[in-house]
Amino acid sequence: MTRLNAVRYLLICLSALLVNACMGVPDKVKVVPSIDARQYLGTWYEIARLDHTFERDLDYVTANYSLREDGGIKIINRGFNSKTKTWQEAEGKAYFVDPANADKTNTGKLKVSFFGPFYGAYNIMVLDKPYYNYVMVCGPDKSYLWILSRTPQLTYPIKQHLIAQAQELGFTTEKLIHVNQSSEIIQYKAGPHVN
Repeated sequence: MTRLNAVRYLLICLSALLVNACMGVPDKVKVVPSIDARQYLGTWYEIARLDHTFERDLDYVTANYSLREDGGIKIINRGFNSKTKTWQEAEGKAYFVDPANADKTNTGKLKVSFFGPFYGAYNIMVLDKPYYNYVMVCGPDKSYLWILSRTPQLTYPIKQHLIAQAQELGFTTEKLIHVNQSSEIIQYKAGPHVN
């Protein structure tokens, strides 16, 4: 093997390792085995999350999912930056990773991209079935966790039950950010969009 071919081979192997690391499911986490993609579409309100830079200082965060022409899911994430008093919006795409089940449902394992060809894991751990009123999602490791609801508020018992489940699985739930979805934030809804 020439030196150039060896370097190419090494780069391909490293890329595969990075992709697999970004697409994994954390230890002890199981994804929901059957999801109706069409029922999952629509608007979700972020109730709680673990902190990360791309959502820092954001309140009134929503995620809107719609079908793409290529069969994937279009994502519009939107939030209000409480420090700059501006709206921030990001558009992404998602695809189910596993082949569809016999009943045309999918497992809760998706790959999501907001940055060109780079994908990360979107693992649906808990889903309110059959109503699809709330969901708990994690990334490829336990530093990513979201609790989402179809309404801006989630009842205390349900929220606490989800947090307890996440804690049992090893997520640092004491570091959860409880997202402000109050009416004071809503009044800024007509404000300017910032990408």
